[in-house]
This record gives sequence, structure tokens and C-alpha cells, in this order.
Amino acid sequence: MIIAAISDLRSRSISNGLNATIALAAIPFWIASGMAFWPDMAWQLGAAFAVFVVFAGLFAIGAMGGGDVKMIGGVMLWIPLNLFLETLTVMAIGGGILSAIMLIHSKIRPSDKVIEVPYGVAIAAAGLWALHQQYLNHFQSIG
Repeated sequence: MIIAAISDLRSRSISNGLNATIALAAIPFWIASGMAFWPDMAWQLGAAFAVFVVFAGLFAIGAMGGGDVKMIGGVMLWIPLNLFLETLTVMAIGGGILSAIMLIHSKIRPSDKVIEVPYGVAIAAAGLWALHQQYLNHFQSIG
């Protein structure tokens, strides 16, 4: 996810190979974390696909780049179902902050180029946040 974020930040593109790696690496992650093939993996795949379809619609109307949409689909394969909405919320907030930064930058340094938001940064940040919440946060019971 970090490599995809850096790639998007530098070139405003995320390669298909990198997105495929993110998606396919979820399978051994599921197995290692003890996820049952049925129904757990099926639910995970279906939920990630549903998110992908929604964002593919945003791509169709020109609101997002194709690499970002594929990255969201791949990253959501890693996210526990109970954190889907929170992850999408963190992603939206991160994307909003990135958009504001890009807008400010375009006002300070005007250009004829279209503003392209490196949304892969927000996707990676949200994905890593969710994984941290699920697997590394040892203080989940503290309210």
C-alpha cells in the first residue's frame, strides 16, 4: 500500500501489477488469519467487489482514476468487514485533505494542468489505519 501511495504521489498512476499484488496478497493473509473459506472469504470478496463497483461508477463519470479504483478494490480485500464504513470514512477525509492541499497548491502556483489528486495516498492511509485498528491496537477496550 505504501509503494502504491508513493507511486501515485510521484506519477499520479498506480500500476495494474501493483494493484494485482495488493489484491492477490490478501488470499494468503486470509488463510494465515484463520478465515474460513465459506462464508467468511466469500463475504469478504463480495463486500470488496461491491465497494469496487461503487467506485467504478465514480470512474465512469470521471470523478476518480482507474488505478485508484482498482487499488480501493484490492485494499478492501484486506479490511475486516466490521471496519468497512470506518475505512471508507477515513479514506474520504484523507481524500478531502489531499484535495484541499492540491487546491491551495494550484492557487499558489497556477498552472494550466488539470489538478489530479493522488488519492492512492488516502486509500493507503485508510487501509493501513484499518489494519492497525484490527491487528495492532492493543487498547481496543479503552473507550
